[in-house]
Amino acid sequence: MKRYALCSEKGDLLSWGGKVIVHDNKAELEFLMRGVRIVECPRDIPDDQTIPIRFHPDMATVTWPLDRRSFR
Repeated sequence: MKRYALCSEKGDLLSWGGKVIVHDNKAELEFLMRGVRIVECPRDIPDDQTIPIRFHPDMATVTWPLDRRSFR
């Protein structure tokens, strides 16, 4: 399964608590984070070094799964 990550202008993957923020759906991530560069997360980053965006405290008000009609 592919994972997608948020990327800074300098090319660094954005993290929270030392873990790379990831999501499994690029379109959803682009919908949630408008204007932020989204890249495929390198496969050599283990799952235990990532945090799914749905668990980020700033996403606590988002209802998961997303309503697909919102971002098509």
